[in-house]
Amino acid sequence: MFNRVMIAAAAVVLTAPLAVAGPIDSACVRSERGARNGQACRCIQQVADQTLSRADQRRAARFFRDADAAQEVRMSKSDADNAFWARYKNFAATAEAYCSN
Repeated sequence: MFNRVMIAAAAVVLTAPLAVAGPIDSACVRSERGARNGQACRCIQQVADQTLSRADQRRAARFFRDADAAQEVRMSKSDADNAFWARYKNFAATAEAYCSN
């Protein structure tokens, strides 16, 4: 009985990351480039999980479908937007270094 529980728990732990796509991964896969490279999208999501809050991930995911939104945030004079942009730039640089082939 104990072995069955351990095997079931291991299966859940090992497959959960594969079953649940984060907001960055989902937006990436729906984009033109991401549709051709799911592995890169998964890598970028892994970096997002390490560097951005879930709210920041949802906000950044919008940039995949609306590049103008990124430009608006980058040019904003709002302290909140500037703080987000600093986190986003860190995420982007980390993803580029970690996920480039």
